[in-house]
Amino acid sequence: MSYDSYLHRARPGAPGSPILFTFHGTGGDENQFFDFGSRLIPGATVVSPRGDVSEHGAARFFRRKAEGVYDCDDLARATARMAEFVTANRDRYESSTVLGLGFSNGANILANVMIEKPGLFEAGVLMHPLIPFAPAERTVRETAHVLITAGEHDPICPVPATLKLADYYKQQGDAVTLEWHSGGHEIRPNEIEAIKMFLAPYGA
Repeated sequence: MSYDSYLHRARPGAPGSPILFTFHGTGGDENQFFDFGSRLIPGATVVSPRGDVSEHGAARFFRRKAEGVYDCDDLARATARMAEFVTANRDRYESSTVLGLGFSNGANILANVMIEKPGLFEAGVLMHPLIPFAPAERTVRETAHVLITAGEHDPICPVPATLKLADYYKQQGDAVTLEWHSGGHEIRPNEIEAIKMFLAPYGA
């Protein structure tokens, strides 16, 4: 799979710098977190793909059958395709470290790539993710740093599901940080601050 298999925006960073992939939520596009990602790690390469699935005109990274009910065959397709896209861009830009940041549907594709392809991402920011199934246990000894941000009253990503996902990563040996706010599915300032702190070491 080619580095341009997804419609995307890219900003090359310094040679050997980290590469940050940003993944939009349902109805977003490659612009949603591109500038934010560029500000988070100024010297990094930033790549923001657009989801290749349309749900009533809204871009997504994989299909679903209903709210919270995933088309798991399409999720498997999308996960394999995204992993190849990430790998191709990592190699193209000769990046030292692969980082990811996603919101909602974008967090879900990032979360599943980290589940299925351990070792590809060194760190991932999952904003309001939902993995509504029990992931398979990891068969390779690769670990990552994971930040999960969530709302205590999120109607789309219930608290128990968020905790189960965090526990899964912990059980695989990942370093997991949880950041909560008292609201729903929206992104709040404390999440932004947590993300800045989480990614700060990669911009040093």
